[in-house]
Formats: sequence, structure tokens, C-alpha cells
Amino acid sequence: MELGDMDQLRDVIETTFYSVLSESGVELNGTLSDGTVLLSSGLDSLGFAILVARLDEELGYDPFSLAEDAFYPITYGEFVTYYETHKPS
Repeated sequence: MELGDMDQLRDVIETTFYSVLSESGVELNGTLSDGTVLLSSGLDSLGFAILVARLDEELGYDPFSLAEDAFYPITYGEFVTYYETHKPS
């Protein structure tokens, strides 16, 4: 998928995040925001693996595989920013 701007990228990530939550039978407490702590979102490690795999299919890249150093985002905002900053040119 070609993404023209960061808002579109953020929308794809958010839609996919909610989709994986729903498929996992998890309901998010409150709303998804940049400050949402990922460990409190209800997704377990398998859920996050599914999310990253789904985003790889949607976006055409996995920043966690592309990066040389391991990074573990704590908040949803960090997660989105990681995708934004590691988007291939």
C-alpha cells in the first residue's frame, strides 16, 4: 500500500489495531491514544505478533525487522512513531 502522508499511515495502524483487538476478543478500556500503554491495551504477545504481521501485509514493511537495534515501544504513540520514522523511502 502506498501511503501519501503520516495521517494515512496512522489511520491504517489504528484500524488494524482495533481489528486485531476485536478478533482477539479484547475490548480496549477507554480510547486508543498516544498515551495508551501497550501492555494495558489487552493484546498479549501473540496479539502484537499478529498486529505487526498484519501491518506488514497492509503497509509492505515491518520496521522491527528492518531496524538494526531492538526496540520495544511502551505506548501506542511510540509504536506509531516507530512506523513513521522507519518507513522505507
